[in-house]
Amino acid sequence: MKKETDSNMHPLIETLKGKLVISCQALPGEPLYKEEGGVMVLMAKAAIEAGAVAIRAQGLTDIKQIKEAFDIPVIGIIKKNYDGYDSYITATMAEVDALVEAGSDIIALDATMRKRGDGTTINDFVKTIKNKYPQQLLMADIATLEDGLNAAELGFDLIGTTMNGYTEETANQTEPNYDLMRALVEQTGKPIVAEGKLAYPQDLAKAYETGIHTAVIGGAITRPLDIARRFIAVTPDQINK
Repeated sequence: MKKETDSNMHPLIETLKGKLVISCQALPGEPLYKEEGGVMVLMAKAAIEAGAVAIRAQGLTDIKQIKEAFDIPVIGIIKKNYDGYDSYITATMAEVDALVEAGSDIIALDATMRKRGDGTTINDFVKTIKNKYPQQLLMADIATLEDGLNAAELGFDLIGTTMNGYTEETANQTEPNYDLMRALVEQTGKPIVAEGKLAYPQDLAKAYETGIHTAVIGGAITRPLDIARRFIAVTPDQINK
């Protein structure tokens, strides 16, 4: 039985319905990364001109540059590894504080129930965030239906399938998990975001059929090294076998 959708949806979240969010990220060591920024803001420009209604961005420099250049919502994250933490997407309050200061319209964080090095749970972490920033919109990056149901109970504004396929228990998931999307739609009553492994337009079309609210596309659009590698891997020898 489908759970009734949250009737108190924030107007910003409403604007994302049926539209596309494009993730513009580059990490140290990647070809498009520059410490001083300047590249992802141009990637965001292209995404916006194509019709993206929001940008997901990583790191304070890129978030601030995109916010300064464009009047568009930004889903902000900071990827940072900490000893003892399985999570690395906005893992501590230090990242949350910085993302709020940078003007992130929505802050996304790892909402899986994996180990946290400070001994707290994801429930403790979210409670701390909400106590300090009660008006801040939050997106849960989850891996499993259990994670998603928990995120719904915690009051996340959006729930995304971001971590499905990227945790130990979901590592065998190599394709978009449409069953998970559908289950989240039916059981949480929250706006669901399809994110992860959506490589082709037909993947996105199939995701929309599950009832998702919006989707985030990243690597298939904004990571030219990965895109190029997919084509380079195709050779005449393979075709002739």
